Amino acid sequence: MPVRKANAIWNGTLKEGSGVMKLGGGAYNGPYTYQSRFEDGVGTNPEELIGAAHAGCFSMFLSALLSKDGFTPESIETTAKVYLEAGPTIAKIELNTTANVPGLDAAKLQEYAEAAKANCPVSKALASVEIVLNAALA
Repeated sequence: MPVRKANAIWNGTLKEGSGVMKLGGGAYNGPYTYQSRFEDGVGTNPEELIGAAHAGCFSMFLSALLSKDGFTPESIETTAKVYLEAGPTIAKIELNTTANVPGLDAAKLQEYAEAAKANCPVSKALASVEIVLNAALA
């Protein structure tokens, strides 16, 4: 399996400084600041990137589980809300997913979604964080 990488550069103090985060594959290169992380400033932050990674990993893993059992997902859309609390610490991640899967009922979707939540690599990496799942059929 390939080794993935990302890079971050930070210049200056915590509150007055700024930085740039880059994905190794070149798909993203953008700024981050104290304001974009702890307030409502322009730019991204590590929590958004973790949320994107978690939503993407979960969606792919759910698709793999469904496909393995003969279901053909038309679409799986997942939003991750990452809750940063005092400390600072990531206290909770809420995954909200909507799946359009012909022939699948809501109860079976819940089973597959729970399995994906428990076993996708990003969920495993975030094992110390509470992960809440809301799954629905489209």
